[in-house]
Formats: sequence, C-alpha cells, structure tokens
Amino acid sequence: MESIGENVKRVLERVDAAALRAGAGKITLVAASKQNDAARVREAFDAGVRAFGENRVQELEDKLAAGAYEGAKLHFIGHLQRNKVKNVAGRVDLIESVDSPELMELIGRRALERGTVQEVLLEVNIGREEAKSGVLPEGLDELAGRAAEIPGIRVRGLMAIPPAGAPRRETLGYFRQMYNLFVDIRDKKYDNVDVCILSMGMSADFEDAIACGANTVRVGSAIFGRRAYPVK
Repeated sequence: MESIGENVKRVLERVDAAALRAGAGKITLVAASKQNDAARVREAFDAGVRAFGENRVQELEDKLAAGAYEGAKLHFIGHLQRNKVKNVAGRVDLIESVDSPELMELIGRRALERGTVQEVLLEVNIGREEAKSGVLPEGLDELAGRAAEIPGIRVRGLMAIPPAGAPRRETLGYFRQMYNLFVDIRDKKYDNVDVCILSMGMSADFEDAIACGANTVRVGSAIFGRRAYPVK
C-alpha cells in the first residue's frame, strides 16, 4: 500500500501536468479529508498539500481542536445545514457550498459577529439532480445579485459536482457548462462578488476538470485511499 506522501506527490504531478496541457495557471489542490484523522491530515500537509476540505462539521471541529490544519487553508465543502452555520462561518477560509439567500444571510451575520467577512462559492446544481443541493444554472444570476445585498460575505466563485457515474462525455459537457457560467458571472459587476475560483473535479476526473477551466480541484481517495463506509 502506498503512503499518503507518495499519493500526494503523484496527484500534484498530475495536477501540474494537466495545467500545463491546458495552458492554465496555478491550480489549488484541496485534499478532501473526510473520515481521515488529524495525523493523516498532517501527513498530507507534510507532503505538500496546502488546502483541506471538510464535509462534516463535527470532523472539522475535532480536527481544528487538534491543530490539524495549521499552516493550511481550510474549506468547508459539504452541504451546510443552517443550524450549523454558527460552527463554520468565520472559522474557515472558504465555504464552497452556498446555494440560497437564506444561507448567505446566516453566514454573513455570523461572520460579522466574529469580526470578519466570509468568502464563499456559489454551488451550482449543474446536473439538475433532485437529491442534490445547489442553485440551478438559470437561478445563478439572481443568487449573485442577492449576494451583493448581504454584508459579511464575499462571493469568490462557483462550485459544482456533476452527476456521479455519468459517462465521461457528459461530465465534460457539465464542466464546460460550468466554465461558461463562471466566465459570465466573472464578467458582471456585483458588490460583494469578486469571482476568481472555479472549483470542480474530484479524484476520478480532476484532470478533465482542469482541461475545462477549473482552477480548484477537490481530491480525496486519490490521496487518502478509498473510504470505508459503515455497513448499514
């Protein structure tokens, strides 16, 4: 079994090669550290990872308390329940999964209470999946406009997760749609909106995402190995 350090080296090499092929600039690698403890997070940090993403609030709090993310950026990348906003807003560098005015208002209020402005990404439900969170593409302009009215937040870009198991051709189509939305929003002028991040692509498809314009990728199993989910 290869070590986390060896996996990080390989993923970083693949990220750099994909960026070179795409003629892209710097790509941010976010290590999705769900179900990995503080020691494993530090192992990835020591190997060169400088940003980590957490899906679950309790895991985030436990690892913060253990100093797991010291020296690195911290992203919240999971669905953020409104009753958990107080545990996240103002404590992470970026919340990637914002999809409603109500959630933005709660985040902004809590961030201001902590004396900061919370950077966020707008999550787009690019595959129009009923069971998935995210604003539909046609609602993105309105959501960005509402963000301009909410103090305490700053929109830095977009995030999406294409449907799992979709054929590669379809996934590439979703990535291209997201890039077009990213360019459209980036070129518009809203207060509180300074778009420069397009977060898409995971372990199975991050190279394709980079080819289509992603500048942030979220990689979990390719770094930490496959997760062992409990049997129900």
